[in-house]
Amino acid sequence: MEIYYTSLTSGTARYYLGSTAAGLAFVGTPNAELTEIYQFYPTATLIQDESANLPAKQQLAEYLQGTRRQFDLSLDMENGTDLQRSVWQALLKIPRGTTLSYSELAQQINRSGAVRAVATAVARNPLLIVVPCHRVTLKSGQLGQYRGGSPMKHQLLKLEGACL
Repeated sequence: MEIYYTSLTSGTARYYLGSTAAGLAFVGTPNAELTEIYQFYPTATLIQDESANLPAKQQLAEYLQGTRRQFDLSLDMENGTDLQRSVWQALLKIPRGTTLSYSELAQQINRSGAVRAVATAVARNPLLIVVPCHRVTLKSGQLGQYRGGSPMKHQLLKLEGACL
């Protein structure tokens, strides 16, 4: 699989973006190395291409600046299992400024007995921010884990106007 990558700098954070012919496939953790992509695409061939990710780069920058409310991008989410893809599709339906617990998310995809598997699928989301896994919290209301770290999760939810 060929992944065309570039980076975006927003404030003090650098994000790597990767896309396939089908669409955006990866948004990296702020300030992580490009090799993070291999956690999601172990056999990928990486090709640096600034033009391949221009729409994603622009939209992500606008989102992080607070001027974009939603993304309008083609996404490539074919690399996951059936469960992962169903979870990632459900994440896209969580409205901006709201949160859902892992158990509520599991219920939404008719897998209420598989909360741990759903949580694992959330954690395996390769499209940080764009597929809003930051909108999923613990049943207790606490933020829970996040690939970008709890401070980033809090910051994203605050940016979206979520009640914390």
